[in-house]
Amino acid sequence: MADKDSAGLKALLRPDVDFRAMTPTRFWESNDVDEIVDRTILGTWFEPARRITELVAVETGSIGSLERVAYRFTVDRPDGRFTIEQQAYYEIDGATIAWMRLMCTGFLPLCSDGPAGSSHTPPAR
Repeated sequence: MADKDSAGLKALLRPDVDFRAMTPTRFWESNDVDEIVDRTILGTWFEPARRITELVAVETGSIGSLERVAYRFTVDRPDGRFTIEQQAYYEIDGATIAWMRLMCTGFLPLCSDGPAGSSHTPPAR
């Protein structure tokens, strides 16, 4: 994602991947890898003005037949620095992800007096 590598992201997903995600303001659902990668992930969530600058934490595991990955990273946007955390559960079919459910915190502003993710203002509800 940080490299905005559309082809690399698409290679991880089955072309008809069953994808659903939840962000603070919207639910996302698609079975089209081009829509997921080009329009949602790289076209909306991490559009060109948003740059992932630091991977802060990664945790992986499995539960039953599902794999799990959680990651936190720092993003620079024209309006400041933010932290984001995403958690995904997924199933593999051969070498690609066939099913994925993802939850995202959204962009949480970083304060200059603490490490990434430790000091932020929760989003308005």
